[in-house]
Amino acid sequence: MRVVVGRIGRAQGIRGELTVEVRTDAPEERFSPGAVLVLSGRSGLPATANVAGHRWQNGRLILSIVGITDRTAAESLRGALLEAEVDLAPVGADPDEFHDLALVGLLVRDLEGVELGRISEVLHLPGQDVLSIARPGQPELLVPFVREMVPEVDVLGGVVVVDLPDGLADLGAS
Repeated sequence: MRVVVGRIGRAQGIRGELTVEVRTDAPEERFSPGAVLVLSGRSGLPATANVAGHRWQNGRLILSIVGITDRTAAESLRGALLEAEVDLAPVGADPDEFHDLALVGLLVRDLEGVELGRISEVLHLPGQDVLSIARPGQPELLVPFVREMVPEVDVLGGVVVVDLPDGLADLGAS
């Protein structure tokens, strides 16, 4: 699946370098030399960009792209989105870590198999992660993303099973 990992800002200097608004938690990987990124968001852009290198300057990513060697060429890319292919398999060696994109849209059922709704987003709160579940005709349901309340996540099967305390699903209902 392709996801946006950055947005090209203004040109930096006269050698074709670009400032990038980073939209990924793994910039060292996504913008490493040799990485291939898809350019989107504007017409007339080349289909892909090969990363020549990157550096950090005052907390901002400065990107070099193969074939972009002057300020005019760099400015022509301003505003373009940079997309990368990501694997939505579990993150790292821990089978209980998931990319947010792998969870959004999954069907949520309780232990009895009753459909509660679909995950609309994953909230990363200071105390813990929380699944926001959209329910037709009802308020959203917020479920802490902990093993005790979410005993099963089947990304390939498209289902998450939750074990809710009595009354949690009824909160906010009129």
